[in-house]
Amino acid sequence: MTELLERAVETVRTLPPEAQDAVARFLLQFVRDDEPVLQLTPEEEADLAAADEEIARGEFATDEEMSAILAKHGL
Repeated sequence: MTELLERAVETVRTLPPEAQDAVARFLLQFVRDDEPVLQLTPEEEADLAAADEEIARGEFATDEEMSAILAKHGL
């Protein structure tokens, strides 16, 4: 391991666990490791599958629905 990488790892060790995980995910994605970068919960997987089914059926939000969502969040 290079000296620079060792310094980076030591710095990351001082971060809270959530931040350490975020850095780890970034590094794994950067080096294109075979390990998944993001682990979905069973609920998230079910939501994603349902969304894919809606897309396949052509069910999309209308322009009015999207405007309401964006307005709700001040966008």
